[in-house]
Formats: sequence, C-alpha cells, structure tokens
Amino acid sequence: MEYVLLILGFCLIIVGIIGSILPVLPGLPISWLGLFCLYFVPTITFNHYLLGITLFFTLLVSIIDYIIPSKGTKKFGGTKYGVWGTNIGLVLGLFIPIPFGFIIAAFLGAFIGELIYNTRDQERAFKAAIGAFAGFLAGTFMKLFYGILLLIIYIWLVIQNWEIWF
Repeated sequence: MEYVLLILGFCLIIVGIIGSILPVLPGLPISWLGLFCLYFVPTITFNHYLLGITLFFTLLVSIIDYIIPSKGTKKFGGTKYGVWGTNIGLVLGLFIPIPFGFIIAAFLGAFIGELIYNTRDQERAFKAAIGAFAGFLAGTFMKLFYGILLLIIYIWLVIQNWEIWF
C-alpha cells in the first residue's frame, strides 16, 4: 500500500504541475493532494504542520491566480469585458489544435471583449489585451513555480527516508 500511495502522490503532483499551465485542470490543489497521499505513508516522517502550511499557500496562490489577470487587464485600461474575453478565450483555446493555442485565444478573447465594449477604441483594446496576457503569464508562472516547489518538498520527504525503502 505504501508504494501505491507513493506512486499516486507523485503522479498527482506531476498532473498538478501540468494543470498549472493548462487552465482547465485545478493544478495546485491536485499537486497538494499528492503531498496529502504522502502524509499517509507510515514510513515517511511528515509533519502535519507542513501539510497545513502547504494547504494554506496552495489556496492562497490559487485565489491570487484568479485576481492577477483581471488586475492586469484593468491596469492597462481594460474593462470586465476584457476579463471575460480572456477567460472565454482560455477555455476555447484548449480546442485549438496548435501549440499554446489557449494563450493566443486568451489574448484574442481580451481584445475582442474590449472591442465589444467599445468598437472605436482599438488601441485601448489592444493595451487591455496585453494586460490580460501579462496577467495570465504572471499567474501561470506563479502556479508553475509553486507546483515545482511542492514537487521538491515531495522528493525531499521521500529522500529523507530513502534507506527504509531498500
């Protein structure tokens, strides 16, 4: 059972890191579930405070990730139409059969959303789309960084008890 939990935990962390890039998967909560699986391996010494602290930061980063793109859009002069356009573009972009189609679709979604708000001000719409794109990239980088940190914590905890396995 220990090996099943170890493999399941590792797979969940990897899927969570992938989900940090793809907007459809809730990446960080999935990665945290990988650490949660590791917590139940009896031969791993795992402090429950570490589990609670990582849960807190997982929730914090997940919440901040929803705020950053809208703040980026507003900082560059966008409206809620641009924010909605970004979100719709992210989802629709997953179905575009080109690499990183969701990023292009997010940018176009913000641009089209701003044009729906005001068709005459294309320059402001373009600036708002750049802000939404920058916010999306910042949020993705933050999630990816934290997901890799959770992977490092997982590996560190397993390596600490490496002699038990062999």
